[in-house]
Amino acid sequence: MSQERRTYAALDLGTNNCRLLVARPNGDGFRVVDAFSRIVRLGEGLGGSRRLKEAAIARTIDALQVCRTKMEARGVTRARLIATEACRAAENGAEFIQRVREEALLDLEVVDRETEAHLAVAGCAALADPHAEGAILFDIGGGSSELAWLTGAARDRRSLRQRVRAWTSLPVGVVTLAERHGGVHVDREGFEGMVAEVLGLISEFAQEVGSARRCQRFHLLGTSGTVTTIAGVHLGLKRYDRRQVDGVWMQDGDVTDVMERLLGMSFDERAANPCIGNERADLVLAGCAILEAIRRTFPAGRLRIADRGLREGILMQLMDEDGVWAPGRRPNA
Repeated sequence: MSQERRTYAALDLGTNNCRLLVARPNGDGFRVVDAFSRIVRLGEGLGGSRRLKEAAIARTIDALQVCRTKMEARGVTRARLIATEACRAAENGAEFIQRVREEALLDLEVVDRETEAHLAVAGCAALADPHAEGAILFDIGGGSSELAWLTGAARDRRSLRQRVRAWTSLPVGVVTLAERHGGVHVDREGFEGMVAEVLGLISEFAQEVGSARRCQRFHLLGTSGTVTTIAGVHLGLKRYDRRQVDGVWMQDGDVTDVMERLLGMSFDERAANPCIGNERADLVLAGCAILEAIRRTFPAGRLRIADRGLREGILMQLMDEDGVWAPGRRPNA
């Protein structure tokens, strides 16, 4: 099949979101031809019950049916559909996967944490400073958060796995943290309690990669709704715009200023912000607490924001496996 006729799909079903990208190879990169994102909160209440709730399952299957329709309409020829922490942790995760197969006619692959971490790297590492000797890449999810220490200068996409010196997956995300500590009304004490929990979880990884902070031009590289929200608020966007957010650099002081502003807002004020909205207003401060723990553990003068992640990593891996790009050339995703 010619490159022009190949159509790829990547679906990422997380604890909080269901996201789909459909793309076709285009020159040295790919062109997105369709996309879908919906907050489904599949992992709602999972921390207490260890089971996926029926209402959450129904919301998620409805979103997955939309995804299937989009893939059929676009004539997808190859796809990878992954599920992450909620399905890994739930006692009825396998039952849910079977229901998706029967009701949405989709086969979801429950990936392990290492695979999730490396897909995040594949999707975002192109944004790392090519002159930096090291960077901490992190993906703050709904039920887990992945961190990877990248070393060495960027060369080509085939070298990504070799650049990952160490990685970890923390069993905490914005949904699980907000459910334990509260997300609607968050004061300074409550926020610091969330930060302290994450600091405890990250300490072993910090010891393993302690030398990361001594790298020249060291910086943080973040992907997730948390960091894109912070960037949108920082930029004062009246409506969220991926083109303005993806790839933007923020100075450490600017990140602090935005988080202080968010901490000073009421729930209604957060919900009214166009870069947050009602569906994420109770989660954003939990995300900020995870980010703050990462910043305290790995102090850096700069943070680069990525509005890309697992789906882009999946697409690049699928197209690379099919040899749609010339050897050694990087995709401009």
